Amino acid sequence: MIRAGVVGASGWAAGSHLPALTALDGYEVTAVATTNMTSAHKAAAEHDARLAFDDAGELAAHPDVDLVVVSVKAPGHAAVIRAALEAGKHVVSEWPLTVDPAEADELARAASEAGVVNAVCLQGRHSPDALFVRDLLAAGRIGRLESAVLVAAGDPLGGAVIPAGMEWSTDPAGGTTVLTIMAGHFLATLDRITGPLVEVSARLPRRHDEVTVAGTGRTVPNRVPSQVLLQGTLDGGATASAVVHGGSGSPDGFLIKLVGSEGSLTVAPTRPGAYLHWTDWDIRLGGEPVEVPASYRTVPFDPAGGPVANVAAFYQEVGRAISEGRPAATDFPTAARLHRLLAAVERAAASGGTEEVA
Repeated sequence: MIRAGVVGASGWAAGSHLPALTALDGYEVTAVATTNMTSAHKAAAEHDARLAFDDAGELAAHPDVDLVVVSVKAPGHAAVIRAALEAGKHVVSEWPLTVDPAEADELARAASEAGVVNAVCLQGRHSPDALFVRDLLAAGRIGRLESAVLVAAGDPLGGAVIPAGMEWSTDPAGGTTVLTIMAGHFLATLDRITGPLVEVSARLPRRHDEVTVAGTGRTVPNRVPSQVLLQGTLDGGATASAVVHGGSGSPDGFLIKLVGSEGSLTVAPTRPGAYLHWTDWDIRLGGEPVEVPASYRTVPFDPAGGPVANVAAFYQEVGRAISEGRPAATDFPTAARLHRLLAAVERAAASGGTEEVA
């Protein structure tokens, strides 16, 4: 049994990490931490955790915690990750790993030296639909891949209106933008299917110097992009292009089109209002629908229920990595490379040229 301690239990984790962990065989949530003991005790009671903390370091050091889950705002990830590594604990971090690519590389090295399983919750990389599409490509169902196109909505980030309570996302230092969060998740999912981008050119338009805070009438300065536009080359020579557009409402869909030497494959949502890393897909080969085999769906959640299904699939992989004593499929080095890709996108947008991805 893997005993998990969740740091940031009253936020995003309450609807994703915690229900996934409590539903999966092989895991037990033994501890939670929030910023104060009142909310920590409340979260512990809601999820049957025996231990509650208002200090992440104390949670990480406790002998009844094997795996530390880091689900606080991005600027706070590194400190909690280091506390977990110092305690010799396995560690899972929400994406992004941190707010600085150099620090991401540093954390990846530190995790490797600690000899613990480390992983970043880029759950789209563990989506049954994404893995099935990856396998269709590997089996040559469309021949050799020649091009990949991704178009996706990044709402509610990037639009003229930001939800109340998310004003901090208009500052790049917060690490939560249409580039870092939305494009990060989407490109990580595409990477699992097609292989990595090795060079990029890009644009990062900022359409709004100020944005309105919904329901307040206030405006706040905006220093982050509204859209992500990129073109590039995949490892293996195929071309790739992606558009992630911001907006002020709910996401209105996504499209992936893969063109090969012998056919094409398209991916679209099965229902409105879901991100591609949160839901199941309408997959078509040459225009004909293809069902994902039941053997790919291994978690006790319906994909229609939102992100928890793919988060649970991610934790299944983490659990296997721990039991088998091997690196997890989406480990810190994988996340660090994605950070370097996004940094290359920013450099290319600034220079107007093409940047290699280290």
